[in-house]
Amino acid sequence: MSGNKIRVLIVDDSALIRGVMTEILNEDPEIEVVGAAPDPYVARDKIKTLNPDVLTLDVEMPKMDGLTFLQKLMAARPMPVVMVSSLTEQGAATTMQALESGAVDFVTKPTVDIQHGLEELSHQITSKVKAAAQATVKKRTPPADCSERIKALAAQSAMIKTTDSIIAIGSSTGGTEALRELLEVLPPNTPPILMTQHMPEHFTKTFADRLNELCPIHVKEAKEGDSVIPGQALLAPGNYHMELRRSGAKYYVTLNQEPQVNRHRPAVDPMFQSVAKYAGANSVGVILTGMGNDGAAGMLEMKKAGAFNLAQDEKSCVVFGMPKEAIKAGGVDKILPLSDIPSAILAHLKMINSR
Repeated sequence: MSGNKIRVLIVDDSALIRGVMTEILNEDPEIEVVGAAPDPYVARDKIKTLNPDVLTLDVEMPKMDGLTFLQKLMAARPMPVVMVSSLTEQGAATTMQALESGAVDFVTKPTVDIQHGLEELSHQITSKVKAAAQATVKKRTPPADCSERIKALAAQSAMIKTTDSIIAIGSSTGGTEALRELLEVLPPNTPPILMTQHMPEHFTKTFADRLNELCPIHVKEAKEGDSVIPGQALLAPGNYHMELRRSGAKYYVTLNQEPQVNRHRPAVDPMFQSVAKYAGANSVGVILTGMGNDGAAGMLEMKKAGAFNLAQDEKSCVVFGMPKEAIKAGGVDKILPLSDIPSAILAHLKMINSR
């Protein structure tokens, strides 16, 4: 990052949105908007001359859509990009593709009164730009064939009794791709998984459906009272905290709209805290890439309850904030590259099942 301030280029075909975003970002003393562009062709030239640290990029634009431009940019000059998406089903699907293509994060446009709506989102916009400025961005490579890893992990998990074990995973910035990489190699007989990814409503179902297409296990957006069963991963829905409960021998989830925790709903801490209470030593906690400290307190509670906890290492994180804070709080047993986490989860569960 050059100089003392984060240098931002705004790319949006709406003059109103360019103006409001410029005003919001320039109000933060750590950020400077160095330019704005109405389309990707103008943006391409401004990137060369202005050398911004972060790009905000509208998903829907004339001449060349944001997704196409993002893919070209990530192939030629990888840099941190925050997508600006509409709150529609199509907008959510395109945003998921953008995250797969290398965007660090996204913010959503309000559907009415854009100026006032964006001003209400000002903290979210500035915090996501700051997170993007810290992000590790790499050239995208085609996904590897996972079949051999799935077979190896299936053999490793064969002896695990899945009825009592719970895997709880928390993530934020960069987490959509981290979750995909983790889940796509886990075999169908994996113990139940609960996941909280910081993401707004309308987007979590699209994300869960996308994971379900790609992964051997069943992935779905959680609904109130859903059973927690082997071979299935439940994703906390946008705008709802998700918590574990137990009735006799059966686990299930509840959803609530209690106040935001660590500025988030869904938040990781309520999920981890409920797993500590109801699953204790039969659980594995995983904290993945993300900005902030959500999950650190809950992971410590899990550790005190006897859980085994893993954190993604700095090198493989897009943003090392959440794992770093969980490590600092003392709740982490092992720090590992993302690629080693699936095997470590199953190895621990196999060990506790053989006692």
